[in-house]
Parts: sequence; structure tokens; C-alpha cells
Amino acid sequence: MSDIAGAMHLFAEQYGRRPAGVWSAPGRVNLIGEHTDYNDGFVFPFAIDRRTTVALGDRDDRLIRVASMSSPDIVELHLDELAPDAIEGWAAYPLGVAWALGEFGADLEHVRGVDLHIDSDVPVGAGLSSSAALECAVALALDEHWGLGFDRPTLAKVGRLAENRVVGAPTGIMDQSASLLGEHDAGVFLDCRSLDAEVIPLGFAASGLSLLVIDTRVEHAHSTGGYAARRASCEAGARALGVDSLRDVHVGDLDRAREVLDDETFRRVRHVVTENQRVLDTVRTLRDHGASAIGPLLDASHVSMRDDFEISVPELDLAVETAQANGAIGARMTGGGFGGSAIALVIDALVPVVTRQVEAAFAERGYRAPAIFTVHAEQGARRDA
Repeated sequence: MSDIAGAMHLFAEQYGRRPAGVWSAPGRVNLIGEHTDYNDGFVFPFAIDRRTTVALGDRDDRLIRVASMSSPDIVELHLDELAPDAIEGWAAYPLGVAWALGEFGADLEHVRGVDLHIDSDVPVGAGLSSSAALECAVALALDEHWGLGFDRPTLAKVGRLAENRVVGAPTGIMDQSASLLGEHDAGVFLDCRSLDAEVIPLGFAASGLSLLVIDTRVEHAHSTGGYAARRASCEAGARALGVDSLRDVHVGDLDRAREVLDDETFRRVRHVVTENQRVLDTVRTLRDHGASAIGPLLDASHVSMRDDFEISVPELDLAVETAQANGAIGARMTGGGFGGSAIALVIDALVPVVTRQVEAAFAERGYRAPAIFTVHAEQGARRDA
């Protein structure tokens, strides 16, 4: 059974009728550019071939109801009652999107309710942005079904607002942008200040390379304290340096920053400033020399996140170090940190070798067995049926 047929079947099983349509949106891997998005910086993610699917059916009242494979109990709310403090649990993601559409000008007083059923093969807690995949699939479905006419950059802002205000995670706009704007075999080079986005060919397949995801199975949550604390440090560093955001600080400014900031804040700032430069260097290197040349930038990014931003964990470090020792061109943790996944850019023939060696290293340390799989850059959010 295809994903589309499966989504339609699950909807019919849950609600007793066929859906009006099926939409989906992908998770994302951030190739490079971590914790730069909320600092108005640069990021370079790509949409992956793991998707969240939303089947939607119309209603003749003003209830919005949501169910999912992971939580089959139906959660319902009247459209007039949508508000950040009225929603909790996993349903905060889809219902938060409905609320956020209204905040961006959708006339929710004159739309009918809907039933939603959600399924996904994007791993939760793995740093692959299962949350943005859900938000973007729901945003596109509601936008099209209700005839709102929002463009995709606006829908990305809708998803971010839902995550910030309803879910309570202080994330930037990178994940939603990747999920909505991604294309086959390409990354999304995003300026998080202007929100200008450029699709950049990756050329992994042509270079004989695979992007391996190593899900450490150490779950993280963006709404917990570590992520918020890093964001607060960045904001404090920008204030102390007299700039609007760390986007306005450049590598040549770091000597002065060291004199102004305490050691911890300086290291947080140094990560963001150097990571912005690494994003720019990665895009330039891809264009000038191809995918095989970006490995050292990935490696340097991990060191910066481990030592300056301090968001890695032993499992992530082990995954990166083992991949590097067994022939990976480059490797780094990806996502918000404190768990989740590492990525490794690997010659196709070495994928089985790296996989076996990482599994063996985790077993030797007594860590939970990782989930290891390849991903490919694929199309962003779309209507499937």
C-alpha cells in the first residue's frame, strides 16, 4: 500500500469516510549552519525522503479534529477557541498551525471545520525536524483546502509562529523553510534575516556520495532549557557587542568580542560567527569544487558545536569520530543538539563499513543501538491526492 493509499485508508478507518485530500511535507537534514537561524544568519538544509502525511476531510460544523498513528485518540477544538493556551500535547502542532494562520490574516470566522489524520516516517527526536514536517504538511493542507492563498515563505512563518507561541520552542525558521522549499538533489541556502532562499544543487549522487544519518536514539526536545539557554546567550552577546544580532558580527570582530564578553558567552558567539562563515564557504565550495570538497567544513562545524556551543553528547561525538575514522569525507552532529542525529558524508562503497563500525562502537560503549540510514534530498511539501 502506497503512503497516499495508506493515509486515505487510515483516515477512513478513523473517521468513517474518505478524505477530501492528502498532503505531505518532509523532514530535513541541516547540512551545515546550526543555531545560526535565530541569529539572523545563514543555514543550508535540505528536505529529505522521510515525510509526514496529512489526510484531511471537510466538516459541516466549526470543529477541528486531529488524530495520528502515534496517538489515535481524537483531539478536538472549536475554531473559535483556538488560542496558544488552549492547546497542549502533540496536538499543539497541528492546532497551533490553524491558530497561526489566523494570526497571519486568514479569516477563520468563515471557514468550516476539518478532520485531520496524521502519519509520519520522520523519526521523532532525531534532529530531523519531525515537528516542522508536521507543521508544514498541515499548513499547506489548510491553506489549499480553505483557499487562503498564502505563499510558501508565509507558510514557513506560520509554522514558526505555531512552534514558538503554541508549542513553546524558541526555534528559528530554517526547518519550515527547508520543508516547504526543498527540491530534488538540492539544498536550500537561506538568509534568515532577509528570508531570501536559493536552491543550490548538491550533486551527491554524481560524486558517488551518500549522506548517512546516525540517529543516536538520544531524544532531545527544543522546548527544554538547553536550547533556550543557548539562544539567551546569543542575545546577550549581541547586546554586549552593540549589534542587533550576531549576523552583524564577523570573524574579524572576534578578537574584540573576546575582550568584551565573558568566556562562556564568547564561545557561544564564536560558534555562531564561524558557523555563518562555514555556511558561506560550503555553498562556495560546492559550486567551485563539488561535494567531495566540503568534508573539512562539516568536521569543523562539529568541533565548534562540541567545544564552543556545548550542545553535543557522548553518543554524537562517538558517531562522528567513528565515521571519520572509517573513511567519511566529513561528519557532524545535526539539529538543535543535546541528542538526535549525526550526519556523515560517505563514499557509496563505504556506507556498509561506516554503518558496521558505528554500530560496533556503540555496542562496545554500552550505548543504545543507533538507527543508521541514508537520506536523499527530495521535494518539499506537496499535495499528493
